[in-house]
Amino acid sequence: MSTKQITIPQDFILGAAASAWQTEGWSGKKEGQDSWIDLWYKNDRHVWHNGYGPAVATDFINRFREDVALMKQAGLTHYRTSINWSRFLIDYENVTVDEEYAAYYDALFDEMHRQGIEPMICLEHYELPGELLETYGGWASKQVVELFVRYAEKVFARYHGKVTRWFTFNEPIVVQTRVYLDALRWPYEQNTGTWMQWNHHKVLATAKVVKLFHEKGYRGTVGCILNPEVTYPRSKAPHDVRAAEIYDLFYNRVFLDPLVHGRYPQELFTLLEQHNVAWEYSAEELALIADNTVDELGINLYYPHRVKAPSRAWHPQTPFHPAYYYEPFELPGRKMNASRGWEIYPKIIYDMAMRIKNEYRNIPWFVAESGMGVENEGQFRGNDGVIADDYRINFISEHLYYTLLAREEGANCHGYMLWAFTDNVSPMNAFKNRYGLIEIDLADNRARKAKKSATWFRQLRDERTLTLTVDDEWK
Repeated sequence: MSTKQITIPQDFILGAAASAWQTEGWSGKKEGQDSWIDLWYKNDRHVWHNGYGPAVATDFINRFREDVALMKQAGLTHYRTSINWSRFLIDYENVTVDEEYAAYYDALFDEMHRQGIEPMICLEHYELPGELLETYGGWASKQVVELFVRYAEKVFARYHGKVTRWFTFNEPIVVQTRVYLDALRWPYEQNTGTWMQWNHHKVLATAKVVKLFHEKGYRGTVGCILNPEVTYPRSKAPHDVRAAEIYDLFYNRVFLDPLVHGRYPQELFTLLEQHNVAWEYSAEELALIADNTVDELGINLYYPHRVKAPSRAWHPQTPFHPAYYYEPFELPGRKMNASRGWEIYPKIIYDMAMRIKNEYRNIPWFVAESGMGVENEGQFRGNDGVIADDYRINFISEHLYYTLLAREEGANCHGYMLWAFTDNVSPMNAFKNRYGLIEIDLADNRARKAKKSATWFRQLRDERTLTLTVDDEWK
């Protein structure tokens, strides 16, 4: 065993993230303000663990002052959340603001500034208005792109004096991948063309919002929060390397390339055409994307993705899916988070950092989500009533170490943010796996209780030095 120390720069973000739908609850929500995720919950409540979902969530909308005080106590410098598009407006076509909901954000931002915590705000975190899904097919429609830009215009006009770091989407690839590629979430439809149309329209919407923001002359930046999966081939053999390249093309480069370089990879067009995947785009749209790249990126990183070449032929009656070119590969002996079923491999952050440095013009970025979800955390509660989540402290330490190491080696990385500040609802898993520095006690009216990691994180912020023990001895 050896001990390593690394300095945390004074301007380096140590924050945490959440979203509107995973924290706020439905208190004050009006008729017709359901988001896609609300409709999924209403139509499919039985797939949400123990029935918990967005209806109450953590009730942040009524308890934000208490929670912001806890953010300060835990040492957060920044907090990222979203504005719920489906609730910010009461008329999506005419872009009419719900003044009650908008005033809640005025109060939240004021309270965060009072406590010395900088807000970072996403315009959409799976919160597509359900009405726009049912009327237009959601992001399959160019009309929804225009309505999103008009929504963004209202948000910027109201809050530009209180928020300077904006993000169009959190994980823009996720909803359509789960719904239209994998058919795992409501409304369950396998259609690769629709999947690609959603991808393109979110890229286009981002470019339009970037253009709007800068034309208005607002102070600050517009970025996007992506969840690229750091992808490793099973072996160095050409067929496995190719499988990893194709996976990376469809799930990572489909957003990274247009948002940072202003263009899609040519091979993406080629393969989609080869497999007769139809999606609409125009030369004017591609030009707009080229001229309006993002100012910064947030990168969500949890686990590595490993693939190998497919071992059997694609069924001729199955529509094209990127899995035509790969199969998942599970590395024998890998370190695991048994609760989540995810491999733990902290070097993913370093590898992604070097890739952004070398392949994506070293654009400013930060780790926007990193964390460890653990089931039945009550088993780790000590005699003092505090959950001793040393496993979380170790997870954060190892991932933060690689983040800081990459920064020392020239990565333009400006921070590390946890998922999450409090335990909160996740899609389907609800409160099953707990991620927070702060416990949400469902048996006690959602009482907030700091875990051991919250005290440790505050100390980390104050001392600006990370110390960790590494198992690196020959045994």
